[in-house]
Amino acid sequence: MMTNSFSSDIIGRVAIATGISGLLGLVLIVLFFTIGQPFGTLNDIFIGLTAILSVVLVWMLYPGYHTQSPILSQLALVIAIVGGLVVVIGSVLVISGTTGWYLSGLYMAAGNAMIGLWLLAINYSSWQGTPFPFVLVLFGLISGAILALGLVAIPDIIRGIDTSEFKITTVNVIWWTSALGWLALYPIWCILTGRALLK
Repeated sequence: MMTNSFSSDIIGRVAIATGISGLLGLVLIVLFFTIGQPFGTLNDIFIGLTAILSVVLVWMLYPGYHTQSPILSQLALVIAIVGGLVVVIGSVLVISGTTGWYLSGLYMAAGNAMIGLWLLAINYSSWQGTPFPFVLVLFGLISGAILALGLVAIPDIIRGIDTSEFKITTVNVIWWTSALGWLALYPIWCILTGRALLK
C-alpha cells in the first residue's frame, strides 16, 4: 500500500508509535492510581503525545482514504485534527494547573471522541474495499464507537464544570467509558494496523 508520498512502512511505524504511546498512557494512569505522582503528570503528557501522533497518522492515511471516500475523508480529517488539538489543550490545562483533572478530562474525552469519529469513518470506508482483515476493520468500528461516547462531555466543557470529586451520573459514566477507547482499544487498533501495513 502506498499513499502518495508515504510508504506503508512509514505509516505502519507511525501507527505503532501512536499505539505504544497510548498504551504507555494506560500503564501510567494505573501507576498513578496505585503509587501517585509523578505518574499522573506523565500520563497527561503521553495522552497529549498520542493525540499529536494521531493527527500525524490521520494526515498520512488521508491520501489513500481520500480516493475511496472524498467528502467523508475531508470531514473526518478536519474533525480528527480539531480533536487532537482539544486533547492537547486538555493535557496542557491540567499539567499547568490551569484547571483540575475533571475539566481537563472532559477536554480529553471530547477530543478523543472526535478522533473516534475519524476512526469510525476510515473503518466504515475500508469496509467496502481494503487490504486490512475484516476483523481489524470491525475492531476499528467498535473502538471508534466507544471513543465517540466522549462527545457527551462537550456540554460540561462549555459550562466550564470542574470538580475535585467524581460523581456517578449517567453522563460521567458514559464519558469515562470512552476512556477505555483512548487508553486501550484505539492504541491496540493502531498497533494492529501498523503491523498490517508493515507486512
